[in-house]
Amino acid sequence: MATIHGKKIKLFSLSSNRPLAEEIADYVGVPLSECNVQRFADGEVSINIEETVRGHHVFVVQSTNKPVNDNYLELLIMIDALKRASAQSINVIMPYYGYSRQDRKAASRQPISAKLMADLLQAAGATRVLCVDLHADQIQGFFDIPVDHLYGANVLADYVQSLNLENLIVASPDVGGTKRASVFAKKLTALTKQDVPMVICYKHRPNANQIGDMRVLGDVKDKNVVIIDDIADTAGTLCKAAEVMKAAGAKSVRALVSHGLMSGPACDRVADSALEELVFTDSIPFNKERCAKVNVVSMAKPIAQTILAIQNHRSVSELNIH
Repeated sequence: MATIHGKKIKLFSLSSNRPLAEEIADYVGVPLSECNVQRFADGEVSINIEETVRGHHVFVVQSTNKPVNDNYLELLIMIDALKRASAQSINVIMPYYGYSRQDRKAASRQPISAKLMADLLQAAGATRVLCVDLHADQIQGFFDIPVDHLYGANVLADYVQSLNLENLIVASPDVGGTKRASVFAKKLTALTKQDVPMVICYKHRPNANQIGDMRVLGDVKDKNVVIIDDIADTAGTLCKAAEVMKAAGAKSVRALVSHGLMSGPACDRVADSALEELVFTDSIPFNKERCAKVNVVSMAKPIAQTILAIQNHRSVSELNIH
């Protein structure tokens, strides 16, 4: 039986991201507990927890990426099983929070699906949620239980520092990401001991996953540009931004994002783009053979540190400076 600071703990992985869960378990120093996830012929999910969780603090690792709905339902059923098995607490580790981009009504008669997902998780019995780089910070307010919000910027900034690049400049691919880019520029300034300015791309998006015209607001000539964003879905924005930066005289352009969804034409677009590389965290599993320009950095250590802080009633924010 694994204990941390005198408390019984169990760590489970569901189907979406077992490699990350295994790495987290190694850092925490507890083995992954066993649960059997099966699907019936009609697609229904069946979960059997193979060991007792009564009185334990349970952590469940499950990103809700594609197939989004299947992963959500699997997670909800697991939470219900843990609740009925008398777990003392049910802590959901969602490195990627699906439906996070539907965080408001952008038009009449639209749902706020991110809020619905929060309601479902709480109704199932979750007592805490841990996420990485929510698309909108206010999603934390959709919950009436504690939410620990981790930032991928820390591990991404460490990666940029390891490259030893000069003449760095941070770019936001759109106006909405200005705050994220500003914070990242300050972080790189502190790490690299060089003044790292920021520029902004202005884009017109006629429809979802479609980019119209784009222009860069600022000077990137002879600079090593780092584009920072939270999600790479079809990668259209990132590739277009890289093209605009190179046309404006940038020496190199690389993109760093927290979540690599890499849907549809994303890999082909990145391979054919002006990007030197695309770097994202392992919040979503990715086979690097799909795209030679992709590099992946791990969120396992900061997630493990957060688990230990929760169990020891220590501040998470001290570990997680934005």
